[in-house]
Amino acid sequence: MKAIELVGITKTFGSIHANQDINLDVEKGEILSLLGENGSGKTTLMNMLSGIYFPDAGHIFVDGKEVLIKSPIDAFKNRIGMVHQHFKLVDIFTAADNIILGEKMPPFSIREKSQELRLQAANEISALGENLDEEAKKKAISKINNKRNLKICALPFVKFGKAVAFNYLPRTRAKRLQAIADQYGFDIDLKKKVYEMSVSEKQTVEIIKVLYRGADKLILDEPTAVLTPQEIQKLFAVMRKMRESGKSIIIITHKLNEVMEISDRVAVLRKGKYIGTVKTSETSEKELTEMMVGEKVDLNIARELPIDPQPRLVVEGLTVRNKDGLHAIEDVSFTVNGGEIFGVAGIAGNGQKELLEGIAGLQPVESGSIIFYNPKENKPVTFFHNDLKQIKKKAEMGMFHYPDGTPVDLKGKSAKEITRLVNEEQILYYENEVIDLNKRTPREIQELGIKLSFVPEDRLHMGLVGNMSIIDNMMLRSYRKGKSIFVNRKKPKALADKIIDDLGVVTPSDMTPVRRLSGGNVQKVLVGREISSSPKVLMSAYPVRGLDVNSSYLIYNLLNEQKARNTAVVYVGEDLDVLIALCDRIMVLCGGKVSAIVDARNVTKEQLGLLMTKMPETVERYDYNVAPQQEETKEEEKNND
Repeated sequence: MKAIELVGITKTFGSIHANQDINLDVEKGEILSLLGENGSGKTTLMNMLSGIYFPDAGHIFVDGKEVLIKSPIDAFKNRIGMVHQHFKLVDIFTAADNIILGEKMPPFSIREKSQELRLQAANEISALGENLDEEAKKKAISKINNKRNLKICALPFVKFGKAVAFNYLPRTRAKRLQAIADQYGFDIDLKKKVYEMSVSEKQTVEIIKVLYRGADKLILDEPTAVLTPQEIQKLFAVMRKMRESGKSIIIITHKLNEVMEISDRVAVLRKGKYIGTVKTSETSEKELTEMMVGEKVDLNIARELPIDPQPRLVVEGLTVRNKDGLHAIEDVSFTVNGGEIFGVAGIAGNGQKELLEGIAGLQPVESGSIIFYNPKENKPVTFFHNDLKQIKKKAEMGMFHYPDGTPVDLKGKSAKEITRLVNEEQILYYENEVIDLNKRTPREIQELGIKLSFVPEDRLHMGLVGNMSIIDNMMLRSYRKGKSIFVNRKKPKALADKIIDDLGVVTPSDMTPVRRLSGGNVQKVLVGREISSSPKVLMSAYPVRGLDVNSSYLIYNLLNEQKARNTAVVYVGEDLDVLIALCDRIMVLCGGKVSAIVDARNVTKEQLGLLMTKMPETVERYDYNVAPQQEETKEEEKNND
């Protein structure tokens, strides 16, 4: 029997068809994967099923009966629950508190209960036998009335007692909640505060929450996005148990290998339309990708060996505190070479954000050094980041030479003559610049001539301005270069149009505010702008989070292009399969510390998962052409002492 059936579902926003005549069904005791590119309508469709949106046309059938789902309450009444990608939990509450949050106390009316007691007493009186004499009958009636009156007088206290019991639901519901956890194999401490939990524990709370409300049809939105391989396998084991108990599960994910592992069938949407449903056992990742995109796609991530890798960014003993004053990263050291992709792995919240922002000058650094080796050897001096005074000072320091190799001496030369030499590229650097970026602002870093680009995790709050057009967002990097009070919009417009054409950004025009674009298109605009400056260091935090397969591979190709241009690329990712396939080396963070730096070509995702959750006794640090170094952790050093 079909647990859910959608017939002709259509949803429009203005002139845009988010969903158009969708026909989809889920069987009882089945796991159905829902696939589609960004903007294909997956989330909109599930939002209609969970009561967030209401369809413009079509019918929804639950357990064979047509239903109207106008709100999440209606969805719960039909035993449908959705676990969103971004958890909706109260940090200072326990797991049990969050699970029962929103549950209403059963109605208790003193007036209605009084009427019930009076009616009950009247029925008892009318049932008295006729054999009783008058005196006995009076005593029986008096006894019934007294009992009724006592119960009526006690009703306010009964109501108060029920309210007290309800307010202590975590205690009174503890057995029921624990029974749900035990039934499906959840490993969770129901008394634990949410702020003390790992990501997988928070997800467990969300799943138990919908099960507690009686849901037997679950929608999981990107449930494995920030889980380790071990946590993913635990989640899959739970999902299989739920399937065995007759529950129906719809899982939205972009990870095709997980789709093939866990689902029974796969439904594919493309541009708001239903393409088809196939049995997982009868399809392949390649076929699913072609159904999503509409054409053949190469799913191989190219990875060339780094050619003559030379240090570009050297970080030593870096310590950064988070906004709460706690150590987000502590004593972190690593080297990123030009022409390599340096991966950073770790469970979300283990210091990745603070690490990149500390290097970029967006977070204050407590201690440590950040050394940038600017490749300037035998390259001409320009006025782009140097004025006449700075060039004279550097010449006095012996930093320049002429094309024939003789040292540059600018004493006695006029400003006009020095300008001519610079414009004709006659003044060259002797060697690479060595610059300490510690305690420098992003503007100071830019003024030093350091081409450092940063793709932050938060696209629309740190990377771009949502209310500004694509052109205006291009100008954020260049408006200070203007020579008059008026900004030059020609170059930013040309750059915006180039990014739209080269990266396939779907937008009505280059004047469209970026907040109106889909997540994938927003990311393309941000990445396109950052790589347009030909950076020497490119740092990217979760650049493919929430992107479909096609858009993700486009980003991977862009990163590989930067690697080929000898750029030092730092890639913070959450998909371990991608980290292993894309990166040359991977640094693993655990609790804000480096647990290992490994060769991506000789590591498994299971090994990475263990390093993400537990600090090893010795820290391996892999570097090219150097034997792997073993470094004792502080705990081991203490034991040895």
